[in-house]
Formats: sequence, C-alpha cells, structure tokens
Amino acid sequence: MIILAVDLGKARTGLAICDKMEMLASPLAQISEKNPDVLLDKVSNVALAREAELIVVGLPKNMDGTEGDSAKDAREFAHKLMEKTGILVRMQDERGTTITAHNYLNATNTRGKKRKNVVDSVAATIILQNYLDSNRH
Repeated sequence: MIILAVDLGKARTGLAICDKMEMLASPLAQISEKNPDVLLDKVSNVALAREAELIVVGLPKNMDGTEGDSAKDAREFAHKLMEKTGILVRMQDERGTTITAHNYLNATNTRGKKRKNVVDSVAATIILQNYLDSNRH
C-alpha cells in the first residue's frame, strides 16, 4: 500500500512516501508553510494526488516518553488530516529522527541551503522507514 509520512514542523514540513510493497521509504517533498490551515490543505492535496492509503504522522515525544505541546499539535493535525482526506492516519514516535537526518546529511556532505531544503523530508523518510520496519514483523 502507498503510505505517506509527515514530519510536521512550525515552518517546514517534510513528506516521504513508500512503494506499494512497503519496502523502502523515500523523500518526497518539503513544504514551507506556517499557516496550519494552508499546510493541512497542501498535505491533503499531496496525499490524495499520490493516492495514499495510509498516512503516518511523526509524534514528537519528549526523550522520557511524555508528550508536550508539539505532540498535542501533531495529534490535532493528524485528526484534521484524517477528517479532510478520509485516509487512516497513524502516529509514529519520531524521537531522534532529526538528529539521524542530520547525521545522514553529514555523511553525504550535504551542506548549506541544500541541507536546509531536504532535512525535513529526510526526517519524514526516517519516520516512515521506522514505521515500515516496526510493522514488518
């Protein structure tokens, strides 16, 4: 099934998608949008255009496993996204994904503006790959 992942951010939101066989997550896009309603429309449009059958939204838990304001915002966004698209939305713990994304970009020597333009979609890819790996068993 086609799964779209969302790494929700205050200024930039990363998107990733997987193949129908659910083997490999790939970066899709980064949306620069601060208005939550406009962002909801943009992500919904991508999900519908890509014929996503499931959407995975990153859940930014604190390192001790508790949930703060960012997690609340992510859950609210996920709920609105499901209502708007009619597509099932699942939450995926995203602790450490941005750090991992930066490590990947360091390994590939991706710097400056190019790095800023891809880090969120790389983080979304990690969220999705973690979801795929955890549901493979």
